[in-house]
Amino acid sequence: MKHLLKLMDLSESEILDILNLADQLKYEKKHNIEHKYLEGKSLGMIFQKSSTRTRVSFETGMYQLGGQALFLSPRDLQIGRGEPIEDTAKVLSRYLDGIMIRTFEQKEVEDLAKYGSIPIINGLTDFAHPCQVLADLMTIREYKGEFDNLKLTFVGDGNNMANSLIVGCLKVGMRVAIACPQGHLPDSAVLEFAKAYGDKFTLTDDVKKACADADVVYTDVWASMGQEGEAQERKKVFKGYQVNADNLSAAKNDVMVLHCLPAHRGEEITADVMDAHPEIFDEAENRLHAQKAVLVKLMADK
Repeated sequence: MKHLLKLMDLSESEILDILNLADQLKYEKKHNIEHKYLEGKSLGMIFQKSSTRTRVSFETGMYQLGGQALFLSPRDLQIGRGEPIEDTAKVLSRYLDGIMIRTFEQKEVEDLAKYGSIPIINGLTDFAHPCQVLADLMTIREYKGEFDNLKLTFVGDGNNMANSLIVGCLKVGMRVAIACPQGHLPDSAVLEFAKAYGDKFTLTDDVKKACADADVVYTDVWASMGQEGEAQERKKVFKGYQVNADNLSAAKNDVMVLHCLPAHRGEEITADVMDAHPEIFDEAENRLHAQKAVLVKLMADK
C-alpha cells in the first residue's frame, strides 16, 4: 500500500491490517502508552474543502504519533493561483513525508500520487471518502465483533459516502443495501464493482425494503459541500429518505445507526434517533484512530 486514494485500490487483507492497527493504537492511547512512530515526520494537509473532523483528527493524530501537520488552505498554495498539480506534487514531495488532501475532484488526488514521490491520502473527494469508511468499519467491528453476513443499509444520496461504503463493506464480507431516489444513484463505476458480489448488494428506492433486517443503518446529509444551492430542491427529492423510528422499525432490534457528521437533525435523521445512538460519536472518535493507522502504514520507516 503506497497511497490511500480510494478503497477500490485496497485488498480485504490491507483493510483489515489497517483496522487491526487502529484497534492497537486506540488501546495504547487509552492506556497512555506512547507511540511515536512518526517522530520527525511532516504531513501536509491540503484543504480545498473545509472540515471539523478531518482537520482535527489528522492534526491531533500526527502530534500523538510524534510528527507535525501543516494546514494548507488554497490561499496558502500556488495551486490556488494556477500552478499545475504536477509541479505542486514534485515540490511538496521534497519537503514533506506525506500529503492528505480534501478536495472536489478525484483526479486531483490521483494526480498528486502520479506526479509526487510521497504517500497521498484522500481526506475526501466528491467520489470517495475512504478515511471515514475505515472509521465506520472499525466502529461496526467494535460493536458487532465481526463483519461476515452483517447487513449495512445506506439511506439518502448516492454520494461519496455511499460509493465508499459499498466498496469497503462488500470487501470485508458484509451485505449492502442502498436506498436512494432515481437520479441520485451511486457512481456507475461503483455499481459495476458491486455486480461481482451478486445478491450481497441491492439498490432500491424503497427505504423500508432496504432497512429490512439491517444490522447497521447509515445516512448522510442530503446536500453535500458544494451543493448548498440545491438544498431546498433536495429536501423535496429526499423527503421520505430519513432515518427515523418508523424506517428503523424494519431493521433488527439491536440495529446500529451511523452518520459521518455533521448531521442536519430533522432532515436526514431525526433528533430522537440521533440521541438514542451514541455509536455515532464513537464513530467520530474512530476517525482519529483509523487515520493514525493509515499514517503509520504509509509513513513509518519510509
